Amino acid sequence: MNFESFLVSVQSGEKPPGSLSPELEALWFTKAGDWERAHDIAQEIPSAMGSWIHGLLHAIEGDFGNSAYWCRQANQPAIRREEIESEWERIVRSILPS
Repeated sequence: MNFESFLVSVQSGEKPPGSLSPELEALWFTKAGDWERAHDIAQEIPSAMGSWIHGLLHAIEGDFGNSAYWCRQANQPAIRREEIESEWERIVRSILPS
């Protein structure tokens, strides 16, 4: 799966593909607008990537202090409001092959 096919799967309105990693599943639900489901998944990912996704989710909800904390845990810069969409794409592209 590449970025474009991942995005199409989100936009299809269907369920996420069953083969997704927890990281991609959280990002899938993030883009699909299911913040709670995405957050539940991200909280269970014990890695820097999980922290980065967690930081993105808190930026989406407008809790930029909490978002910055999680981004620091992932060694990533804080996410500003105007960067949320591009940050989602950056995270997805960092996981998926080109």
